[in-house]
Amino acid sequence: MPREYPRKLRINIQIQRELAEMIREELSDPRLKGITVTDVDVAPDLRNATVKISKLALLADVTEPVKVLNRAAGLLRASLGRRMRLRYVPVLHFRADQALAEGDRIHGLIRQAVNEDQRHHQQDPEKK
Repeated sequence: MPREYPRKLRINIQIQRELAEMIREELSDPRLKGITVTDVDVAPDLRNATVKISKLALLADVTEPVKVLNRAAGLLRASLGRRMRLRYVPVLHFRADQALAEGDRIHGLIRQAVNEDQRHHQQDPEKK
């Protein structure tokens, strides 16, 4: 795995912060309501950035907001260039972040297994 450089990490965090603010304040599309920027990963050459987004509502479909943001990527990139002092402003590629939904699914499976275990224990307390 390539080494992460502190400058790249600082740029990731700053772009995440700026994009979250720009999406909230500059884009008025109702399909972007409740969108959260969960992660930004800038390429080592700082020319491209993958931006992961999710929606606050559980099990919300983010395919439409991803399409909207990819269409608005040029506008967001230009605005990002005005806000940040970078030689190259990365090209933004928006992707859906499935980590929150996957975590919620795994949490549900664990909760179901614990409940079934408790139910079996209550039905047969003499078995050990």
